Amino acid sequence: MGSLPTAGWLLADRGYDVDWFREALKDKGIKVCTPGRKSRNRAVKYDKRRYKRRNRIEIMFGRIKNWRRGATRCDRCPQTFFSAIMLAATVLFWL
Repeated sequence: MGSLPTAGWLLADRGYDVDWFREALKDKGIKVCTPGRKSRNRAVKYDKRRYKRRNRIEIMFGRIKNWRRGATRCDRCPQTFFSAIMLAATVLFWL
């Protein structure tokens, strides 16, 4: 958990609803926007509007995966791979 980058929010599915994970993110100063599992005894508060907008992120990753270079990770160097992802994201943003 120490290698996590600094972020303001974590938007995740119900699968990431674990108490130890929530506490670790809270200690790091990251706000969690994850609905609680249905089997949870107490309901967990989360920002419903922000959670609904999470699909924009998933759609963007789906579009990047349509590009062969991003889906198969042809580049060995992390900087080159990141550059290819940024290029794909920029082109997809304007389409």
